[in-house]
Amino acid sequence: MSAPSHPPIVRTRFAPSPSGHLHVGGARTALFCWAFAHQNHGRFILRIEDTDQKRSSDAASVGFLRDLKWLGINWDEGPEFEDCGGGDYGPYFQSQRLETYTKYLDQLVAEGKAYYAFDTAAELDAKRAEARKENQNYRYDRAGLMLPPEDVESRLKAGEPAVIRFKLPEQPIVIRDEILGEATIAPGQLDDFVIRKADGYPTYHFAVVVDDELMQVTHVLRAQEHFMNTARHMVLQDALGFRRPVYAHLPLIFNPDGSKMSKRDKDKALRAAVREKGIDDLSAEFRTTAGIDEWLRDKDRQLEFDSALMLADDLNVSLPEINVDDFRRSGYLPEVLCNYLALLGWNPGGDVEKFDRDFLIEKFSFERVLKSPAKFDRAKLLSFNHDAIQALSTEQFVDLFRAHCNEFHTEFLEKLPPEHFDLLAAANHKRSKTLDDQVRSSRFFIEPDDAIEYDPTDKSARRAMLGGESPGRAHLESLLPILEEQEDWDVVSLERTIGAYVQQHAGGNLGKVAQPLRVAVTGTTISPAIYETLTILGKVSTVNRIRRCLDAFAMA
Repeated sequence: MSAPSHPPIVRTRFAPSPSGHLHVGGARTALFCWAFAHQNHGRFILRIEDTDQKRSSDAASVGFLRDLKWLGINWDEGPEFEDCGGGDYGPYFQSQRLETYTKYLDQLVAEGKAYYAFDTAAELDAKRAEARKENQNYRYDRAGLMLPPEDVESRLKAGEPAVIRFKLPEQPIVIRDEILGEATIAPGQLDDFVIRKADGYPTYHFAVVVDDELMQVTHVLRAQEHFMNTARHMVLQDALGFRRPVYAHLPLIFNPDGSKMSKRDKDKALRAAVREKGIDDLSAEFRTTAGIDEWLRDKDRQLEFDSALMLADDLNVSLPEINVDDFRRSGYLPEVLCNYLALLGWNPGGDVEKFDRDFLIEKFSFERVLKSPAKFDRAKLLSFNHDAIQALSTEQFVDLFRAHCNEFHTEFLEKLPPEHFDLLAAANHKRSKTLDDQVRSSRFFIEPDDAIEYDPTDKSARRAMLGGESPGRAHLESLLPILEEQEDWDVVSLERTIGAYVQQHAGGNLGKVAQPLRVAVTGTTISPAIYETLTILGKVSTVNRIRRCLDAFAMA
């Protein structure tokens, strides 16, 4: 009696092309692949699809790996990075698997299922233009297939550039999808697509099919934009004698306005800011180094990541978060981002919205994945992050903020003594929705005293300094010599000294004194609690800024 057969172990894969940091749509796909594999005690594979030499880079690959690690999406097999990676089905970079692809490409050509084509880009463009002129969809005319074998051989020997196209069978393609159901692609909707480029590298379509088979992938979860690609992959699988994995196509992620959430959203925001504010103030050196002028001349060009950040900083604009690294830099917590991404197109039922990764592993199912696009609501994500930050202890928040600054804002660690840094973080905890909030609102702590600007026309500042029967400016004049004589400069001592002044001269109303003090030390009416603010700033800067503020509002 034969032993009972067992279903194959579930093996999912996430296969990004290394063209920059991980898009949140890709992160959502990776999260679902990881959760489904672990729910079924299977394996989650990371594979880098780097056969597009124009788009790929080693630095981008590392960026993807770091983004996944930060999210806590650890891969069981794949590139070795920190404590992840390895496996028996590598290498996991497609650029290192060319011999394998060549073997199967040769097989298809030898069996008459694929053929060489020598059409130039100009020739193909002309044919497409002709089709548009006649209001027809372009379909490759199989010019390469009609060449005599001896002609093909001689042209290849002469080194003439050629692609390999797959000869598409003239029959319907039936796609069975775990989310979208069954669909039939009629003959004629697809043409003979390229499976090897003229540079010798396989296309995505071919390499993914070979890798999924050899790496024993059982389930493919990916975005709905790949649905027609799945049809191509299925006919390739049939031609090569490969099994078909189970497919599940996830809904796309849109912006609230219904546009597709794209990496180009940043570029659009930058170009809009340039149109509004201009670039006349940018130095020629910066424009050349950052590639600004070339970018402006070519509407299809996008700035490199660092250049885009520098330009945004110079224009004082915030770019929309699109990639995982954007949200990391903006101070979101990884567990919150994972939680929110899981809700984009899926829900666990029971009005449950906040959960951890273990809950996702337990509850994830295709049945509760939606077919319609999901909308990325940044306000809701920010609310989730705010709640999570407020649930932290002060000690946890201080530690997280220190780690955030160590990576993105080292100037705070360099310019503030450790005890003042900790005091700043603790004072801002209850005011913060992200780890980056206090960075933006606390720059005045580390700026030179003469960099603080005072605007006597600002209504809030003017009211704090000059409004009422007991103007704030008068309180600052009276308080200045007292603070100049203050020896102990800490929260308790300042509270005792300033508190006594408030009781004696401001009728016990701290706001009448605290607000003008805020204007003096920050240039605005917003800061953490005033005693902590003055302690962190220090006596010298506090006194210097009060003097400058008095001078500025003496002219008002």
